[in-house]
Amino acid sequence: MQDASSIQAVVCIPTFRRPAWLARTLASVIAQETDFPFAIVVVDNDAANPVGAVCAEDLLGPAGLPYAVFTEGKQGNCHAINRAFAEAMQAFPRAEFLLMIDDDEMAMPGWLAAIVKTARRENADIVGGPVDREFEVPATTAVMQHPLFGSIEGESREIDQIHGSGNCLIRRRVFEGLQSPLFDVRFNFLGGGDMEFFTRCRKAGFRTWWCAEAMIHEFVAGERVTARFLMKRSIRTGSINYVIDRIHSGSAPKPVAKNAVSLWLGLGRSVRLFTKTRRLLPASHPLLVSLGRTIASLGFLPKPYKG
Repeated sequence: MQDASSIQAVVCIPTFRRPAWLARTLASVIAQETDFPFAIVVVDNDAANPVGAVCAEDLLGPAGLPYAVFTEGKQGNCHAINRAFAEAMQAFPRAEFLLMIDDDEMAMPGWLAAIVKTARRENADIVGGPVDREFEVPATTAVMQHPLFGSIEGESREIDQIHGSGNCLIRRRVFEGLQSPLFDVRFNFLGGGDMEFFTRCRKAGFRTWWCAEAMIHEFVAGERVTARFLMKRSIRTGSINYVIDRIHSGSAPKPVAKNAVSLWLGLGRSVRLFTKTRRLLPASHPLLVSLGRTIASLGFLPKPYKG
């Protein structure tokens, strides 16, 4: 096993009540081939029944890779992510690259080597990569066309920012240049803490790259392709956008005024999307996002991750 001081990259995996899926994620990371030493850190966010931590120990123990497994007692995905990155930086003090993959994802061969190579070559502070989705149940055309399943596409290039942490690399200097908590715990149960984090990084001047070769495969559970779930998710996206605008605007009236504009623009975008797709479900997204902003401004926030 490599000495902790020689580790150059650490892959962080927060997990919550999905041991079988976590096992698949871990197997894909363990199988990565690189010309640099790397480690794995797992944080189980279910302190009452940490089956994920047990699963991680069982798989990582015989793997021959440096690793650490923790249980985070404070429920909430931001608590788990913050714990993972903090423990990774402390346990592997010379690791320059901190990465994250979710427990419903699988790293494709060459993922780790490609994303680190891009960070080194471009001296990037943050690097994101594509997420290819596999649906557990047959998905309709309307679901496949839904904007929530869209992502950044195209060749590797510098971009303004990424929005999700499910396939990302963050250089250590980014963490050292931001105030704690790194992921804002106000987003624990709402979601969107990663989007707020990367928004903060952009505003702080950190450079973000897109690595087309760093592919992650995500498994989408059956309950996440229903019309009910997707419509609620669209509303929540709007709520997240409003809260982020409220945090960064510096003025309370600005995001409220933006809501009025958003409703008008959302209606127009929904009409155009329906004209393009001829399906109501994907076309409902822009208008529901605008509705979510308005609901959030009234103090009502969904909490899908509390439980």
